[in-house]
Amino acid sequence: MTTIALTIEARTRDLGDGFTVGRVLPSPKRRLVGPFIFFDHMGPTLFEPGRGIDVRPHPHIGLATVTYLFDGAIMHRDSLGSARRIEPGDVNWMTAGRGIVHSERTAEADRRSSSSLHGIQSWIALPLADEEAAPSFTHTAKEQLPSFDHEGVRLRLIAGSAYNRSSPVAVFSRMFYLDGELAEGHSLTLPEEHEERAVYVVEGAVELAGERVEARRMAVLEPGGAPTLKALTGARVMLLGGEPLTGERFIWWNFVSSDQARIEQAKQDWRDGRFASVPGETEFIPLPED
Repeated sequence: MTTIALTIEARTRDLGDGFTVGRVLPSPKRRLVGPFIFFDHMGPTLFEPGRGIDVRPHPHIGLATVTYLFDGAIMHRDSLGSARRIEPGDVNWMTAGRGIVHSERTAEADRRSSSSLHGIQSWIALPLADEEAAPSFTHTAKEQLPSFDHEGVRLRLIAGSAYNRSSPVAVFSRMFYLDGELAEGHSLTLPEEHEERAVYVVEGAVELAGERVEARRMAVLEPGGAPTLKALTGARVMLLGGEPLTGERFIWWNFVSSDQARIEQAKQDWRDGRFASVPGETEFIPLPED
């Protein structure tokens, strides 16, 4: 019988201006689940008129960012010239590779009245062969993603493959990422084809492998088997994981790499202004102190 290897509780992090996130990965207990190396639960937050998020331009290497919203909207801009609004159910997938810079803000039109924001920001560590890939950005509308009922549970496949379906979002390694909504009492058998798997409870409470898992907690499973997830209340969950990456990954600020020297180079490149800039943006986030 599959068991839960560990449970990680989201730790509150204040990003400024009253905007907080629940940080799940990386954790002192666990660095990665499949290729997922970073997982933040954003909000839910209600902004008064005139307010919103303003994540100034900042750099990334060695990873792909995946933004997925339940409520609200974010305006994405990057050093490739991409400018795209993301809304609930859509997927913004940005591959940093050898280096990219982006900003994330609440659009001016959304600040004219009160607005809300609720979603998940995750990072996918890239395989060794793709760490220095050319940076890119793709937006996939929710209508393009597989959305289906399985065992009476409503699922949307954000990225990767599961339940004999594949997302159109291009990925770099075997993985899966699903948004699931369960009515109270409903159950779902988890996909068993992936070696590493986790369940993050966004809202509600579930039973998994005989244990109760509350909201804002991630249950990481032992490999093997097809455990059943049961909703103890109405619940929303994120199912994620995949094939473990080859080699160790280091993470410092917004940089991920298998080579610590590469991270040191990225630090110096940001200090010296060698990253490309975001068109139309003049602000930036300075390199933190070590």
